Amino acid sequence: MKIASVADVKARLSAYLNESQEGPVIVTRNGKPVAVLLAVTDEDELERLVLAHSPKFQEILSKSRRQIETSGGIPHEQFWREVEAEQQKNADKGKRTRRPSKRST
Repeated sequence: MKIASVADVKARLSAYLNESQEGPVIVTRNGKPVAVLLAVTDEDELERLVLAHSPKFQEILSKSRRQIETSGGIPHEQFWREVEAEQQKNADKGKRTRRPSKRST
């Protein structure tokens, strides 16, 4: 783990991005940590990182957990039936709204 000031990171961003491949780079301002540079190894990891820090997504998760605690949730099979039905509905809707492509001849 490397520690660098905002000014140093600003002056040598490319070098610190390369260093983040080896481990996190802690960015400081006036000696206090203010950010972290992390290497992204794949898109799934990036998505998990962004969602983990999304207040809106965290609120959705909290609301869902509270709802499951009070209602007991739904059986696994029912959940997947509803997901598949929603996907089919969306696929059908997409078929109806598509316009034929214009081809020049």
